[in-house]
Amino acid sequence: MKILAIRGKNLASLTGEFELHFYREPLASTGLFAICGPTGAGKSTLLDALCLALYNNTPRLARASARGVNLPDVGAETVTPRDPGNLLRRGAGEGYAEVDFVGNDGAEYRARWSVRRARGKITGKLQNIEMSLLRLADAQSLGGSKSEVQREIEQRLGLSFEQFTRAVLLAQNEFAAFLKADDDERATLLETLTGLDAYTGISIRAFERAKAEQAELKRLQDQLAGQQPLTAEARAALERERVIAQSETATLEQRKGELDLRLRWHETWEKLQQAERQAREAVERARAARETATARQACFSRIEAVQDARPKIDAVDRTAGEIARNRQAVFNAEEQLDEARRQRRQADEALAQAA
Repeated sequence: MKILAIRGKNLASLTGEFELHFYREPLASTGLFAICGPTGAGKSTLLDALCLALYNNTPRLARASARGVNLPDVGAETVTPRDPGNLLRRGAGEGYAEVDFVGNDGAEYRARWSVRRARGKITGKLQNIEMSLLRLADAQSLGGSKSEVQREIEQRLGLSFEQFTRAVLLAQNEFAAFLKADDDERATLLETLTGLDAYTGISIRAFERAKAEQAELKRLQDQLAGQQPLTAEARAALERERVIAQSETATLEQRKGELDLRLRWHETWEKLQQAERQAREAVERARAARETATARQACFSRIEAVQDARPKIDAVDRTAGEIARNRQAVFNAEEQLDEARRQRRQADEALAQAA
């Protein structure tokens, strides 16, 4: 984590806007430098701006009593001693603190803390403090609410406010607190600041791996200790058994080959028998079908025998049809004759009447 710039406006003893760049001249080429000046010149205000932009807190506020009497503000309004809004300069309607820094991921960010009075007037009530975090590379805003922004900032700094004020920014008379901290706390702070926490994790994993390998080595050594070498007589006996077993294996392999040949012969024989049974069944089905068709064959034979008489039968059928038609014609003619006779009688009767 590196601080690139500190900016602010109307904070504590500093009026208007101020700006301090650590990676621009004349500070860029300076190794060590001191912030000095008379009391009230704004030395501590620069550090306050740094802490406000990053943590919404400062060492002077942390030392303020939480149970103290509230401080008067404007009109009848009061604020608590630990309210960060106390750092807004008296007679100012708004103020801010802004810090550019390089996070532990190597990216550059801009953290901003701002406070204002109602309607921007110096007589207005203090409004809620706002915080934001901006990634400078792509101008992407990180976090939404103030608490989310604070979590994002701490995640990229890798330090909490207490760790930051113990190791990076030591307030007045608090260097002894860092020196008097216990070994574990100081080791944690120094590892975080120097980036050695990654090597600590590697060393822990290496120790665990070495411990596991030692345990495996011991298990193998114990297993090897329980396996004593055989005597020459025992090895010779085992060698004879191996030779005998190899001979028996060869004999069994030869026997297996012969049995495989017999097995294939029997399998072929079974297939041929099955094929013969299927052929016999097909012959039986053909015979049954032929016997079933004997009656139909006789009928077809009779039909075939009378095929020569078919034209005569057709002529008889035609003659019978003609006879039926002629009979119908005679019947119709007789009916017409009867009708004509009736009409004639009616005509004769009409003529007789007329006469």
